[in-house]
Amino acid sequence: MGFLAKLFGNKASRDNKALQPILDKTLEAYEKIKNLDIDALRHKTVEFKEYINNYIAEDEARIKELKLKAENEDLELEKKNEIYEQVDKLEKQQLEKIEEALNNIMPEAFAVLKETAKRFKENEVVEATATELDRELAAKFDHINVEGDKVYYDNSWVAGGNTVTWDMVPYNVQVIGGAVLHQGKIAEMATGEGKTLVATFPVYLNALAGRGVHVVTVNDYLAKRDSEWMGTIYEFLGLTVDCIDKHEPNSQARRNAYLADITYGTNNEFGFDYLRDNMTGNPEELVQRKHHFAIVDEVDSVLIDDARTPLIISGPTPRGDHQEFDVLKPDVVKLYEAQKRLVTLCLAEAKKILTDPNATEEQKRHGADQLFRAYRGLPKNNALIKFLSEEGMKALMQKTEGFYLQEQQKNMHIIDDELYFVIDEKLHSVDLTEKGIDELTKAYNDPTFFILPDVGSEIAELERSGLSNDEKVMKKSELLRNFSEKSERLHTVQQLLKAYTLFEKDVDYVIMDNKIKIVDEQTGRIMEGRRWSDGLHQAVEAKENVKVEAATQTYATITLQNYFRMYHKLAGMTGTAETEAGEFWDIYKLDVVVIPTNKPIARIDAEDLIYKTKREKYNAVIENIEELVAEGRPVLVGTTSVEVSELLSRMLTRKGIKHNVLNAKLHAKEAQVVKDAGQAGTVTIATNMAGRGTDIKLGPGVKEAGGLAIIGTERHESRRVDRQLRGRSGRQGDNGSSQFFVSLEDDLMRMFGSDRIAPIMDRLGLQEGEVIQHSMITKQIEKAQKKVEENHFGTRKHLLEYDDVMNSQREAIYEKRRHALFGERLSIDINNMMYDLGESLIEKFQEGNDYEGLKLEVLSTMGIDLPFEEDEFKRGKLEVLSKKLFDKALEVYNNKTRVIGEKTLPVIENVQKNTQYENILIPFTDGKKSMNVVVNLKKAVENGAKEVTLSVEKFITLGIIDESWKEHLRELDELKHSVQNAHYEQKDPLLIYKFESFNMFKQMIQKINTEVISFLMRADVPMQDGSQVREQRARAIDRSKLKEQRNDLLSQSHSNTQERQVTQPIHVEKKVGRNDPCPCGSGKKYKNCHGREE
Repeated sequence: MGFLAKLFGNKASRDNKALQPILDKTLEAYEKIKNLDIDALRHKTVEFKEYINNYIAEDEARIKELKLKAENEDLELEKKNEIYEQVDKLEKQQLEKIEEALNNIMPEAFAVLKETAKRFKENEVVEATATELDRELAAKFDHINVEGDKVYYDNSWVAGGNTVTWDMVPYNVQVIGGAVLHQGKIAEMATGEGKTLVATFPVYLNALAGRGVHVVTVNDYLAKRDSEWMGTIYEFLGLTVDCIDKHEPNSQARRNAYLADITYGTNNEFGFDYLRDNMTGNPEELVQRKHHFAIVDEVDSVLIDDARTPLIISGPTPRGDHQEFDVLKPDVVKLYEAQKRLVTLCLAEAKKILTDPNATEEQKRHGADQLFRAYRGLPKNNALIKFLSEEGMKALMQKTEGFYLQEQQKNMHIIDDELYFVIDEKLHSVDLTEKGIDELTKAYNDPTFFILPDVGSEIAELERSGLSNDEKVMKKSELLRNFSEKSERLHTVQQLLKAYTLFEKDVDYVIMDNKIKIVDEQTGRIMEGRRWSDGLHQAVEAKENVKVEAATQTYATITLQNYFRMYHKLAGMTGTAETEAGEFWDIYKLDVVVIPTNKPIARIDAEDLIYKTKREKYNAVIENIEELVAEGRPVLVGTTSVEVSELLSRMLTRKGIKHNVLNAKLHAKEAQVVKDAGQAGTVTIATNMAGRGTDIKLGPGVKEAGGLAIIGTERHESRRVDRQLRGRSGRQGDNGSSQFFVSLEDDLMRMFGSDRIAPIMDRLGLQEGEVIQHSMITKQIEKAQKKVEENHFGTRKHLLEYDDVMNSQREAIYEKRRHALFGERLSIDINNMMYDLGESLIEKFQEGNDYEGLKLEVLSTMGIDLPFEEDEFKRGKLEVLSKKLFDKALEVYNNKTRVIGEKTLPVIENVQKNTQYENILIPFTDGKKSMNVVVNLKKAVENGAKEVTLSVEKFITLGIIDESWKEHLRELDELKHSVQNAHYEQKDPLLIYKFESFNMFKQMIQKINTEVISFLMRADVPMQDGSQVREQRARAIDRSKLKEQRNDLLSQSHSNTQERQVTQPIHVEKKVGRNDPCPCGSGKKYKNCHGREE
């Protein structure tokens, strides 16, 4: 392997070698650009835009021509379809041409940005000739001022609530990073290498195409700060910048934010806006454009950690507040206490036998069984964890586990039968045993209270019985209801058991404002608004005696993974992506490129220190902190939970060492604590949140003392988080050190520690208080972390496969919805629905040779007689008969629309002459149901019957699609829950889910086709004059009962509620009096110029 690396070079060196020509060309272009005057430098943006527009002008003109032809000419269905296929092909070709044009101007564009940054650093005020954009900006911001025809940009402005002075000029390695991002890859850059500045290169370059660039951040503070910090540079170069998190959803301001050249925002808001857009019935309410290019900051956090998190818009569901968590809780508590007593007895017996030197081999085997039984019963039991850290015990337990796992766990029942429930900590699962079910059932008179009936065999028995059909239907209905109730009851018990055995307060969640708030295991931050799903959050609420929220129904949902896959080009940046490079490539086809540091890293990373118990480890940590403080070095202590950070804080307080604490409970102090963390002798205890988006700058005298010292109190499950913590020290060539302290009682070591670690420790004879430090042990710990990462990747991939099934359905439905919303391809969809409905009816009745049945059904649904006789129906081919029926239906439909036009047009013309209405309501009925359709008056007068027909088609298609999709999502939620029981039958739940969901989707499409065509074919206007006409605004959604939420898929997700945190935007706009002169330099009063809208 080493020989091949020397021969061909490693991936990083090959990547950088390929990028060197781009850097060389940029530096060459820079030599010319740096000699331009300021106005010529700014004018380069206009030149670049013209070049790109000219490059794609031919395709653009052809697309417009084809669209006009399809919309305005009366063409056959097939011809129209061909034109739209041509348009799609040309649009793809156009995107490729844009990329070619951007690659051609890349070196020059990068050089323009570099020179702009340099001029802002070297001048306190940058003077240029004022443009219209400058005048608009001057009316809003204090650091931009217009006098006459000149504009003055200060090099200091407010960003994220603080005044910043521009002092950055990009390094060469940052130019390389920018090129990687432009190519649609992930740039991994070490802490302090200026990722935010690196992103300016591809953002500026791609914004020139005018298709919109989205910069995605992990929280709204960073989105607002970065849009204000980098925004001035883009605005100086003539581009518009905005941040969606500053504006209310569905507002005109947010719509304008998406129309800006560069749009900042959080991953949540981008995803929710997509869902909201696909719920609206009015094209004017849409906020997003096509998804062109996105750069995701902290890409591993968004696309790995949050990929399993679906964004959900939900609303009320029938009986959503009918839950059994509080009812079943006392029984589950009794069961949990019974298991604790049993495990205590098992452990006591195991200890007695295994510490007895005179025990026989048979007794030792029994003792090992009892030890393993205690582990299967309550793996987080503190007494058990302590006993397993003693010499030989972990190895013995692993050997026993290996024995019972062999032959597909054939003998595992010997261990499990004694327990009330079995916990698998690695898989995060809890399963009731028969003994547990018997214990739960004691409180009820029904011995089958928790036993699921065998539906298949009982239905088969019913079929064989001599009961009448009506009785059979009633019995089946009762059986299914019984199954559903018991399934839900068992599920509630399992979730409550999970809450009591696997989820710890102040580790997995905290209680604030009488609500359960989840703590992010990666960052240690509170995840506002996120709820565990599948009833788990309600179970934790019941456990902690806070209000149990009602369940809700999903109206629209998408995972972040599938949202970001929609972009034409996707890129990302982070300091820690290399360890997850395989997952990025597998799921997103994103390559990870490691960017070299500007200065070599001088930080010293020591091998891990291994202790036997947590107590010894924490004592050693405190001693080390004392030594480092005495040396005058700042210390950052990383912890994996709130609980540990508070424990260390108490220990430091007893020692009289001043320190700051930063955890999920104290996140409000984050900015100040991070600012102080680099000062000499400062001790900062932080959960992993210290990692993301924070730069610790060293105070005076710190470099001389040895730099920032990092102390890790535990290895995290993910190597990325450890690397993130280490990366806080040693930025831009600073010196520093990092040291991890580990104990055999740590969760990672207990659950995933290599089988080789325990025997090694036993051979070395590790005594209490002793420590081991060796590269071999550190490598074994990293192997354990890799195991966990693989485990999580497998879980994520499996869970995301469920969403992939829904995603293909969602794309098909949302495409139909878009056609209905805009109406441009709706006629093709209506014709296809008409053909498909006719074909499915003929196929259905041909099987039974039932001509009369078909005749009646076609008359009932389509309102027409069959265009063929019985003989032809029996002999004819399906395609021929379907075509005949379609032609007849289309002819009748076209005549009907002409008649409706003749009936409504005089009334519409009369209303337009005599009123100021913009839209009116026209009542339609098919004889069964009635609806009022919104029609635009002006368009109706211009286009006649065509516009009225299009309005009806749009209204009915949108309404039926939305209602059917909402119902389909509810059924998919139920299906996802019910297929999990397939495990008991040795079947793959995912395969069943794929098969069943496909059939459900097919049925939904048939239902949509039937309802839409049935209404359109039979619809008529019941009015004769204008008396029933009413003014109406375009359809908008009532959002008062909708909730937006993020659910954690790792707990087998699908439903639930949530509240979103309302964050106040930081206002940086200029304050101008209404009668003062407008700052744009126009000479008018502010109220008559840029203040008109206020």
